[in-house]
Formats: sequence, C-alpha cells, structure tokens
Amino acid sequence: MNQPQDQMEGAPLIRPSTTDHPLYDQVVDACRTVFDPEIPVNIFDLGLVYTIEISPANEVQILMTLTAPGCPVAGEMPGWVKDAVELVPGVQQAEVGMTFDPPWGMDMMSDEARLELGFM
Repeated sequence: MNQPQDQMEGAPLIRPSTTDHPLYDQVVDACRTVFDPEIPVNIFDLGLVYTIEISPANEVQILMTLTAPGCPVAGEMPGWVKDAVELVPGVQQAEVGMTFDPPWGMDMMSDEARLELGFM
C-alpha cells in the first residue's frame, strides 16, 4: 500500500483545519476562551485543538485532546468547547471529538503559551 510522501510510516495523521473559512478565526477565538483548569493557558495555545473543520453550512467539527488521558475534566472539556464555539455568530452547530493519537506533548504549545508558562 502506497502512502503519501508527507506522511511517515506509522505516523498518525491530523487532518488539516479549514483555515480559509470566513468563520475560522472566530472559532479559534472561541476556543481561546476555554482553559485547562490546571494550566493558566487556553486550550488552543496549549495545542490541545488538533483540527477545526467548518463545512459550507457553517457546521463546525473539532478534534481535540487533553494534556493527559486521566485529566480530571476529560468528560467536561468537550462540552465547554462546544458551548463556546456555538456562541459564535453564524455557527450552525458544533461537534467536539476527543483523541489521544497523537498524544499531546509540550512541543505542541504556541510560543505564547511557552513564554507564559516560563519555558522560554
């Protein structure tokens, strides 16, 4: 079986986000209003949001992870994200899925998050 050149064998594939959709920046801003209660940085800058897909009908699908599978808010955080994104004017509905493949790592944080947490 042939694999695309940009995907290494055995490497998980994170689908690309719909960055060219007019609502993308507002959905990202909504994700930035949700914080991991144990870390004073929003989930987007922590790198917990893997994919934001927005359909032509303005339906949003988000694939995210947590800093650890045993995170105390694992059952609640997808609902927080869904609620925040559905407040964005124009968004028809939001679905939030959870994955641990690939597992989150500190290398997924934005420079702003690293700076805020003292890693830079």
